[in-house]
Amino acid sequence: MFIQTETTPNPATLKFLPGETVLGQGTADFPTAEAAATSPLARRIFAINGVAGVFLGSDFITVTKNDSVVWDHLKPSVLGAVMEHFQSGAAAIEGSAATGGHSAHDGPDGEIVEQIKELLDTRVRPAVAQDGGDITFHGFDRGVVYLHMQGACAGCPSSTLTLKMGIENLLRHYIPEVTEVRPVG
Repeated sequence: MFIQTETTPNPATLKFLPGETVLGQGTADFPTAEAAATSPLARRIFAINGVAGVFLGSDFITVTKNDSVVWDHLKPSVLGAVMEHFQSGAAAIEGSAATGGHSAHDGPDGEIVEQIKELLDTRVRPAVAQDGGDITFHGFDRGVVYLHMQGACAGCPSSTLTLKMGIENLLRHYIPEVTEVRPVG
């Protein structure tokens, strides 16, 4: 098995491409080791000292490190853990913990929300996945779109610029009711 790695815009996060399907569909974000209880793959990676977060995509894994370690020391251990996991034949997630991403929205703005989700799914999420992350819809209230950033996007130095200059401009162009985009934790 040959696992490729790619840098992401977030210097604390690396993208690992095992050349095999990680999750059939959806994504899974594990910002802490405790959150990884349902994922044998994420638990194995969190067992490595210095790992701060794990995000699983369709064909990639992003790993975020603590500031106290350097990638030169951490990367070989993560590669080994990913290889061991795929050789074990275990599922990446036990049960059905993967998500489609977007939060549900009830209310009078249903048509606008559907347009926002459609633009996110077709224009934003594929590009963000290439950088090892995901951005999902969290809410819409009085012109403000709330988005949740995951994987390499969470804590990325350029995430504010991506939200404001990229996603906000795109949504405002196509949906005049959108006035602003804000991140949620």
